[in-house]
This record gives sequence, structure tokens and C-alpha cells, in this order.
Amino acid sequence: MNPKFLSAEALNLHAGLLLLRLIGGGLMLSHGWMKLNNILSGKLEFGDPIGLGAETSLYLAVFAEFLCSLLIIVGVFTRIALIPLITTMLVAIFAVHANDPFQVKELAVMYLGIYVVLMFTGPGKYALDRKL
Repeated sequence: MNPKFLSAEALNLHAGLLLLRLIGGGLMLSHGWMKLNNILSGKLEFGDPIGLGAETSLYLAVFAEFLCSLLIIVGVFTRIALIPLITTMLVAIFAVHANDPFQVKELAVMYLGIYVVLMFTGPGKYALDRKL
């Protein structure tokens, strides 16, 4: 069998991982974009869920939600980029929305699920990680 040949099942798996990266990274990118625009316009008001200071928390959220999302979309340093996103979602679930009903936490839980799956599987064949 030719090592470059992939079964239909393997192609479906890699296409699914690409789709998961595009959805999980692309949708989170919009959250990071809003926060980045706040920084660029001088609006540094933000919560301080873990005691690092509001401004530091905002910069860390932008790093995770914007920069790391871009890395996940293109599939570069994917597993490393997932660490800040997983951390951000854990903070959102257990600190920011700790006392909120599940319906409020649901979005963060969904993102967390996507990121944990990608951490276990890796980015798939259609990622720049494969070329590096």
C-alpha cells in the first residue's frame, strides 16, 4: 500500500479535525477581536477573575482568544496554543460564571470540549504543524 494513500475514513477524520479547528478557532476569534479592539481604543476595563489585575487579565484573554485562535485555525503550534484557550475556558466556567446557571456556562463548556478534543487528537493532516 502506498504510504501517501489515505482511506476514506482517515480523510474524513482529518477533514473533521480541520472543521473542528476552523469552528473552535474561528468563533473564539470573534471574542478576541472584540477585546483587542477595546485595547486599541483605550478601553482597558475588564474583570479580574483570578487576581492578576484587570488589565493583565484583558491582555491574557486577548492573547488566548485572538492570537491562539489564529494559530489553531492555521494549525501552527496547535497543542501549545490550546493550553491558554483551555485555561481561559476553565476560568470562564469556574471563576467568571461560577455562580451562574449552566445555560450561561454552556458556551464556555462547548469551547472547552472542542479544545480538549483537539489536544487529544492533534490538529490533523490539514495543518501547518505537519509541515514544520
